[in-house]
Amino acid sequence: MGTTICFDDYGDSSVLRVREEETPPVNAGEVRVSYRAIAVNPADWKIVSGYARDFLPLQLPAVPGNESAGVVTAVAPDVTGFAVGDEVIRVGLGNSYRAEANVPAAELLSKPADIDFEQAASLAVAGCSAYAGLERIALQAGETLLVHGGAGGVGIAVTQIATHLGAKVISTASAHNHEFVAGLGATPVTYGPGLVDEVRALGGVDAVFDAHGGAGCVAATPALLSDLTRATTAAQDEHSAAAGIAHVGASMADMGRLMAAVTDLAREGVVRFPVQERIPLAEAARAFDISRAGHVRGKLVLVP
Repeated sequence: MGTTICFDDYGDSSVLRVREEETPPVNAGEVRVSYRAIAVNPADWKIVSGYARDFLPLQLPAVPGNESAGVVTAVAPDVTGFAVGDEVIRVGLGNSYRAEANVPAAELLSKPADIDFEQAASLAVAGCSAYAGLERIALQAGETLLVHGGAGGVGIAVTQIATHLGAKVISTASAHNHEFVAGLGATPVTYGPGLVDEVRALGGVDAVFDAHGGAGCVAATPALLSDLTRATTAAQDEHSAAAGIAHVGASMADMGRLMAAVTDLAREGVVRFPVQERIPLAEAARAFDISRAGHVRGKLVLVP
């Protein structure tokens, strides 16, 4: 028996149910994984809330979660490349809020031994979104990048990769996170009135990566940047769509390449996520509420 978090209808954290269930035998093409860490992302509660139902319809009941890492406990006879005891990272949509799951082998990547489970589980969404977005805006050494939401998972990875590339980073963050983002190598600025003038006083920017979203951040982007091909967002909403700011564009078809690049950066110590809190899987509703309230510093990790 293992814990599973599911929901029967769209809504807030109150729709999440804790269920104990047995994992069935693996089917053809599947691998059973016992998860050691499950990363929580804003996309999780947005999907459960129904914000994405028009382009990501779900068959309910459904299990949320897009990032996890664990150990292989069973392999279907037709699957090659994985064996019981292998440590793996899962890259797939949904179905990660489980203690154990049968997943298609195509959704698994080998986890390097020198990356722990928490870091491995945090790479797919935040790391790959950061890498893909920086590719999209073609950030170069010596340029200045404005990052909206520099203390969150995506913003942290963007700052780490951008500084590694030799760029200067200006990062919007709440006042209590200024010291934190400065420790990442960014120059902190505060959200709200005066933001555009403050960034201009620092010399302006060559590109913008929005990891926060919302009307205020989106409005600041065209005020600071005339060429919106040098802007991208990982927090796509009606405001960014209306402004013509492109999404980072990390497609599932490209995840293998992106994960390979981000994993290499993690092994080099370039990308590393602080974990704000480790929360038991059965308390996933509390993790949702923390994430939805905003201002998470780094990552929240569910522990089965």
